[in-house]
Amino acid sequence: MEPQRSPLLEVKGNIELKRPLVKVASRLPLPGSRRKRGPDQMEDALEPEKKRTRGLGTTTKIATSRPRAPVLTTVPPTQGQTAAPKVPKKTGPRCSTAVATVLKNQKPGPAVPAQKPSTAAAPPMVGGKKPGKRPAWDLKGQLCDLNAELKCCRERTQMLAQENQQLRDQLREAQQQATALGAERRTLEEELARVRTQAEQGQQELGNLSARVLELEERLGTQEGLVQELQKEQLGLQEERRGLAARLEEQERRLQASEAALSGSQAEVASLQQKTAAQEALLAERDERLHGLEMERRRLHNQLQELKGNIRVFCRVRPVLPGESTPPPGFLLFPPGPGGPSDPPTRLSLFRSDERRGTLSGAPAPITRHDFSFDRVFPPGSGQDEVFEEISMLVQSALDGYPVCIFAYGQTGSGKTFTMEGGPGGDTQMEGLIPRALRHLFSVAQELSGQGWTYSFVASYVEIYNETVRDLLATGTRKGQVGECEIRRAGPGSEELTVTNARYVPVSCEKEVEALLHLARQNRAVARTAQNERSSRSHSVFQLQISGEHTGRGLQCGAPLSLVDLAGSERLDPGLALGPGERERLRETQAINSSLSTLGLVIMALSNKESHVPYRNSKLTYLLQNSLGGSAKMLMFVNISPLEENVSESLNSLRFASKVNQCVIGTAQANRK
Repeated sequence: MEPQRSPLLEVKGNIELKRPLVKVASRLPLPGSRRKRGPDQMEDALEPEKKRTRGLGTTTKIATSRPRAPVLTTVPPTQGQTAAPKVPKKTGPRCSTAVATVLKNQKPGPAVPAQKPSTAAAPPMVGGKKPGKRPAWDLKGQLCDLNAELKCCRERTQMLAQENQQLRDQLREAQQQATALGAERRTLEEELARVRTQAEQGQQELGNLSARVLELEERLGTQEGLVQELQKEQLGLQEERRGLAARLEEQERRLQASEAALSGSQAEVASLQQKTAAQEALLAERDERLHGLEMERRRLHNQLQELKGNIRVFCRVRPVLPGESTPPPGFLLFPPGPGGPSDPPTRLSLFRSDERRGTLSGAPAPITRHDFSFDRVFPPGSGQDEVFEEISMLVQSALDGYPVCIFAYGQTGSGKTFTMEGGPGGDTQMEGLIPRALRHLFSVAQELSGQGWTYSFVASYVEIYNETVRDLLATGTRKGQVGECEIRRAGPGSEELTVTNARYVPVSCEKEVEALLHLARQNRAVARTAQNERSSRSHSVFQLQISGEHTGRGLQCGAPLSLVDLAGSERLDPGLALGPGERERLRETQAINSSLSTLGLVIMALSNKESHVPYRNSKLTYLLQNSLGGSAKMLMFVNISPLEENVSESLNSLRFASKVNQCVIGTAQANRK
């Protein structure tokens, strides 16, 4: 069993173990440390709060607090060992008092037999000498050892206090030196800031001066270039001055010669004035002759149109479209014209099989041939330019003061709208009669302006749907409104007709006409029918009011040009079951066929020179009555489909056109004032 160690020896051992801490405390403290330590605090820093005391399993704690009295703490014995009291670790008088208190309160315990040298723990070193072994009951000896130890500690404390004082002095000197260095640093920083500010100002002034120098150099270069230019200009002016001086001398010489020749020229001027008067008279005579020729041209042109007929009918067969079935060979034939193969065709032959007769007899249905003759027939390969070339002279008559009306008649899908307006996409080769006619009128009016004629054009575009007039040029809130447009006389006693609440737009170029046609296509009433995906279910009437004036001669002329795209002419199927949509189509078809029948009656009445012409039976004929009378020229395009499935409707269209072609209207008269 290990012998119990003395508390004083334990304290001494702990102090020897903590000696390296003293060396650390002797170092120079950090600048700015303001805390000062006394001797007692130094002892607290040197010793830890808790120390372990070895001996018989008993731990002794030394109290370090100042105000409290030393407290003796005992630990219950373990495995036969006795508890050892805690000894305070403070040195000096307090430590002596604490040791005396411990010795006073401690009772002698039973003697513990000495251990063998091999098992006993060696006593700690005191003063560099190894003391002899003391029994546990030798408290006096232990006290002596403790006093010796205490003495050593006090000496050590005094030495540490001196060293601490030296360190404090060094710290004070270092702080004073740091304070001085800080003041010097602040002074240098202020000086550095001032120098930097001066440097920035100098740099800014340097930049300003550099910019000023560059500006002055640029101005100097400009001034030098200007000086050089002025010098060159001065040299040029000097040369010019010398040349002008030479020319002045020459002009003076020529002036003298001219003054000499002036007297001879005056007589020549008098003769020239006489010649000028003669030329003016000749020019007036030629102008009068040119005007007479123009009037004669108009008379002959009108006579030519009358010889061709004031009512003419053209037939046009559209080509087969992609996706349609090709008609059988020989379904449509175009015999050559009267003058041979080089002459344009004027006849059309259509072959049709009579299926009813073939069914009753049991034999194959016989082929029936139908022959028609018109003023001109256009096969499927005819282009838009070829069609317009044939009617361009008729359009010229409208500019001469004759009312002109051109119809496009036929079943749905036969190409009426394509003939009148053309195809979409803006291709000039696909343009219809309306844009081509207006381009021709603008061009001829420009040519006639050289002869003193001034023309103005006003366009309107309306449709007649179910006997209701609609404005196709309406925009904004008026777009789509019905019931507001009515056909009225322009004034009391006037024969001119106008449509109330319809737009009349002055036009002077092709772009304006294209915009009107585009707007009209968007507003026109279309619907899907059995013949066409987008069928025009109304009559569209494009009217151009032409007004011409010759201010020099006081002449005026005016006439309307009407280009009409009629609605599809389909017959009604009485056995067709009618739903809500079909009823609407039926009502549209009835209105269309009624107006077309009225148009045929009006043409027949004009041809028979009847006293009453039923213009008011239809809104279409009532609006166009000034373009259908005896002083007007009328042309009808009958458009037919090349498909065999549409042969019935094609025959009806051709028969109606043949009746119109047999009509003859009286001689046309120009509207002149």
